Amino acid sequence: MEITIRKYEDSDIPAMVKVWNRVVEDANAFPQIEKLSEEQAKEFFASQTYTAVAIGDNQVLGLYILHPNNVGRCGHIANASYAVDANYRGYHIGEKLVRHSIDMGAAFGFSLLQFNAVVSTNLNAIKLYEKIGFHKVGIIPKGFLLGNGNYTDIIVYYIEL
Repeated sequence: MEITIRKYEDSDIPAMVKVWNRVVEDANAFPQIEKLSEEQAKEFFASQTYTAVAIGDNQVLGLYILHPNNVGRCGHIANASYAVDANYRGYHIGEKLVRHSIDMGAAFGFSLLQFNAVVSTNLNAIKLYEKIGFHKVGIIPKGFLLGNGNYTDIIVYYIEL
């Protein structure tokens, strides 16, 4: 399957919402608790520095958002979030999204990409980030509330762009 990564279009939003909300519902990667409506998603995705979709089989298979991690003197550090359709995990779509976001982060003038809260149980993400060359900064004990009501650690990662 050929996968293309491109800037999202408004026509992608219904599919993006389904993918995004599934990750929110799974409650093991995103900090959000509330799902996005299509109206909220339109505003949310438009407010990012860059929002991209992975397209394959003529549909949205995944997406990412890229934005500043902070403001002012820390505004050179980007942050990103990734979501892949559960039916298409294992096709290296996440890796394509992460690598694309690294390139786009540099293109937008960011010098670092930092992840503030990689959930310790998200082993596929951890393996991917370390494979790509992200550096582990440290662990925040019990920093994430899982959907089952238990807390687990989060890991901070960064990579120079």
